[in-house]
This record gives sequence, C-alpha cells and structure tokens, in this order.
Amino acid sequence: MAQGGPDDHLVHEAVGPALTGVQAGVTIALGVNGLLVLGVVPVLLGDLARDHRLTAAGIGQTAMIELLTMGITIALAAMALKPARLKAVGTVLCLVLAAIDLAGVGASGAAIMIQRGAAGAVEGLLLWITVGMIARTVTPERWAGVFFTAQVLAQLVLALAFALWILPRYGPNGGFVSLALVSLATAPGALLGPTRLAHLPTPEGEGGIPPPRGWIALAATLIYVSAGGAVGVYLEPLADQAGLSPGVPHTAIWVSLVGQVLGGAAATLVSGRIRYFSVFLVVTAVTLAGWWVFGQRSTAAIFIGANFMLGLSSIFLAPFLVPMSIDADPSRRAAVQSAGAQLLGGALGPWLASFVVGERDAHGALWLGAGLLLAGLAMVAWLHLTHRAAPLVEVTDP
Repeated sequence: MAQGGPDDHLVHEAVGPALTGVQAGVTIALGVNGLLVLGVVPVLLGDLARDHRLTAAGIGQTAMIELLTMGITIALAAMALKPARLKAVGTVLCLVLAAIDLAGVGASGAAIMIQRGAAGAVEGLLLWITVGMIARTVTPERWAGVFFTAQVLAQLVLALAFALWILPRYGPNGGFVSLALVSLATAPGALLGPTRLAHLPTPEGEGGIPPPRGWIALAATLIYVSAGGAVGVYLEPLADQAGLSPGVPHTAIWVSLVGQVLGGAAATLVSGRIRYFSVFLVVTAVTLAGWWVFGQRSTAAIFIGANFMLGLSSIFLAPFLVPMSIDADPSRRAAVQSAGAQLLGGALGPWLASFVVGERDAHGALWLGAGLLLAGLAMVAWLHLTHRAAPLVEVTDP
C-alpha cells in the first residue's frame, strides 16, 4: 500500500494501488451521474402525471422500479463482476444511459416504467464503479463524504434548473433530454478514470459474497435507511396535518438539500477523527427529535428547521455506513454492496409506510420510522459490541 504525506496528490487504497486525484474525481463523477435522477424524479414523474402520461399510482410504482433495479444491479455486480476495463465500461454505460433517457421522450404508461427500470440497471452499474473505489480507500468515510456532497450539489443544481427553466418551458420531454445530455457530457471523462481496481481478498473456500457478519451489516443498513424513506415520502401530508400551508413542505425540501450539502461537507472534514458508532447514536437521537416535531402542531419555522437538521444528519451519517460494513466484514465485500442496500432501503421504507397510513392520518409513518430506526441501530450496536479485530489481507496489483 502506498504511503505519503498529507500533501500527497494520491488517493491511498487499503486494497490495491493508489489512484491519482483525477482518477478518483472521474470515478466519483460516474456515481454522481448514476444518482443524479433521484434529485428530480419527483417533479419529472409529477409532470408526466399532469400530462396524463402516468397515473397517480404510476408515479410511486415507477420510482420504486428504478430504485429496485438500481439496488439489485449494484448488489449482483458487486458479487459477480470484476472491476476491470473500467474506462471502456464507464464510457459505454454513460452512452447507454443517455440513449435510455432519450427513449423517455414521448413515452407514457408502461413504457415509462420499462424505461426507468432499464435506466436504474445502468445507473446501478455506474454506482458500482464509484462504490468499489470508495470501499477500497484507507478512509472510505472521507471519500463517501466527498461523493455524497458532490451528489447533493449536482442534484440541487439540476432540480433548480428543472423547476425554473426546463420543465416550465419544455415539459417532461425536456427533462429526459437534459438527463441524456448530462450522461453524454460525462462519457468522455470516463476515459480519464482508472483502468481497473484491485480484487478484494477472498478467504480460501469462500466466494465473492460477504460472510455472515457482512450480511448483518447490509441488513442493518437496509433497515436503518428504510426508516428515513418511510417518513420522508409523507412530508407533505404530515405538514398538512400539522396545520401548515402547502408552501411549507416545498420550502422544507429545499432547506433540507442545503442541510445535506453541509452534512456531507462536515462528514468529509471529520472523517478519520470520529467513530462510526458515535455518529449512529447522535444521528438517531437527532432524527427521532425531528420526527417528534413532525408529529406536533408546530410553527412553519420549527417544521422547516427540523427538516434542515434531518437533511444535515442523514447525509452526515451516510458516509459512515461504509466503515460500519468494513468493521463487520474486513474483506470489504459487504462494503461494495452498501450502496445497493441503501437503495433497496429507500424503496422498502415508502412501501412499508403505505400499509400504516390513511388518507387523513399519516402519523403511522412516524411510528414505523422510529421502529425501523431503532431496529437498525440495535443491529449496528450488536456488530459494534461483538467486534473482533481481524487482519486485512492487502492486495496490490502489479
């Protein structure tokens, strides 16, 4: 493993050779391109429904399909694919994603669902490349923080462009074209990325799947993340039942994005200086306090402030999901699947919440979210308290 001073331009890998800053930046950009749509999918699908190209139920179904295919693809890729020929693979994936996005122009109904499902599969492969690099670094929480910060900033910029210019002027077809153009612009940069990543160490007699503790870490990730999805999808009904005007949740969403940017930046700054379990404890307390506010008849300022803190804390925690999985599985095979577990959790939470809410009362989502959050924390605590140090076999490519 390469060593260097704090001013070294290399990104040091715990498994495999160091990467240059350009190679790391390009790899981060591929993952950002893969997740960019998540920042605009609510308004894009909403406009499709307004144009009678999707039903109201189709909005949720389409969003879930894309998340599910994304999560399943990255999980399967982490187990079955070798991170080789990444320059060519990244370039081709960006071009294919652009073609799929263009296929949404003029599409409606089931065709949209198929199109977004196919897009999710390609987006999952792009994310697999990024997570593979992050999972191999010496300080994965730092690079995960960089990734989450860049991702939220890009989503914020695109969401503003969609809201203020693209959708009002060109409608959802313009949205699909814009997504395609972003992928086309990303494609040439993939040629500047790493050619391959080192293979993760696999103990004799084991395949590419994680060991039991790794699966528990992934299950904890899925359950913990699903809690946020269960509550977040019902932000507008919760605001309405708190007696607030319709503009309050709209403002809260933008304020939350600002909090997410700050949370990602803060996680990057403190990476390597704070233990992941301490972060889980603090973030869980902050999250429960924010959801308690959602269940009260509070003022608009308090409701928006709570959403800001929830946005900040959720993204602050997200990079520490990787070191948690590495602590449970030092081979890092679980770490490369962490993003898949997060995406599946994002799809699972809203689906579970749909069974505990009514047309006039969404507070069941708060109780469900609290239960999922505490269950996930209990699993993380068990992994932390039963941890036994295991040596990591370092692999360096020739």
